[in-house]
Amino acid sequence: MNLKDIHSVYFIGIGGIGMSALARYFHANGKKVSGYDKTPSPITENLQNSGIVIHFEDDINLIPKEVFVKENSLVVYTPAIPKEHTELNYFKNHGFDVLKRAEVLGGITKNTYCLAVAGTHGKTTTSSILGHIMQPVEATAFLGGIAENYNSNLILGKDKISVVEADEFDRSFLQLSPNVACITSMDADHLDIYGEHEALLDSFQAFSNKVSDTLIVAKGLPVDGLTYAIDEAADYVASNLRITNGVYVFDVTTPKDTIKDVVFSLPGKHNIMNALAALALADVYGVELEVIKTQLGSFSGVQRRFAYKIKTEDMVLIDDYAHHPTEINAVENAVREMYPNDEVLVVFQPHLFTRTRDFIDDFAVSLSKFDEVLLLDIYPARELPIEGVTSAWLLDKITAKKKQLLSKKDIVKQVRNTTAKVVVMLGAGDIGLLVNEVKEAVINEYNLK
Repeated sequence: MNLKDIHSVYFIGIGGIGMSALARYFHANGKKVSGYDKTPSPITENLQNSGIVIHFEDDINLIPKEVFVKENSLVVYTPAIPKEHTELNYFKNHGFDVLKRAEVLGGITKNTYCLAVAGTHGKTTTSSILGHIMQPVEATAFLGGIAENYNSNLILGKDKISVVEADEFDRSFLQLSPNVACITSMDADHLDIYGEHEALLDSFQAFSNKVSDTLIVAKGLPVDGLTYAIDEAADYVASNLRITNGVYVFDVTTPKDTIKDVVFSLPGKHNIMNALAALALADVYGVELEVIKTQLGSFSGVQRRFAYKIKTEDMVLIDDYAHHPTEINAVENAVREMYPNDEVLVVFQPHLFTRTRDFIDDFAVSLSKFDEVLLLDIYPARELPIEGVTSAWLLDKITAKKKQLLSKKDIVKQVRNTTAKVVVMLGAGDIGLLVNEVKEAVINEYNLK
């Protein structure tokens, strides 16, 4: 794949968070970009507004003509696209260059100095922090979320340095060529792909073997590398952690230096770990610590990662992508740290039947820590239903005194009637769209600004 010879890039599943970052990248580099997605979304609308042509029916006749010039075109698809997809099969059967998203990203990283962020949790936030830190050295960052500072999942720099989110799903990260990388976590997940946790661990080991220069790992993970931790012995240590005026302030010790009074505004100790990982990656690359400190202080966060939608004396509404028990625990810990005396309501939309089945007891324990639980039906994404795997099954296992299963249309009313001051809405499905409905309803109810 020689990207210089490609004039047209066509994306099947262009609305995906990783796919859209690549679409923005090629569009910014002067390629003719177009694509298909199943449904319109804020992401596809944004892409269309930038001049990218998108359609929403699986129909070859809707594909722009320039895509069919075989020698100048590249077709990119996401593994989430079903195997029977008409457009995908047409391109595969007619000799076009057809690559998975991860293969394209791998091709880009091969020609750059690549800093990669891997882990079952924390990838998007850590890579977004790192992308922001690396802006003074003009890195280009491909992100799995919308960074608030840029309102984009692409931070466009130059072509010498890349920052990428190394995704373990479908073993995609094995396509990358990382020079420096970190692993934030290796909890069991994606067992529909891996079968056993051991196979997932083997995949992370294979990823670590691809790192050409330096690997950095959260202390305690079963992989060799430089380590990072909070208040315990490691190569990179955050210490003297305190909250001042609603933000974290802490010190960091590196293998060669110490930096005092780092300011970071994202709540939760898991986000301090994310910031520390990004700091370590940038430090290994050679960014000056004072520059790193400045960039950490100005980082605004990532959409749907502990994002405040409402924050007043009377009402707090938080939106987060958490869809695994470990992530839910991290959000709950952060909420209790920020609001130790307040009642907390969680609205949770389980994501995938297989994940719900595989971690049902862990989900129940995590959700039972909240004062009130509202459950939505399982968001199927790429899956068909599994008999007996339902939100009602999960609800039965939750021990919180206040709990109920509701449809999306009833959530707004229930949130308006709750006695809880803090409302947290969690999930990786379409609950992110519901959050905005809840926000508008609550603002109107209480005349909030």
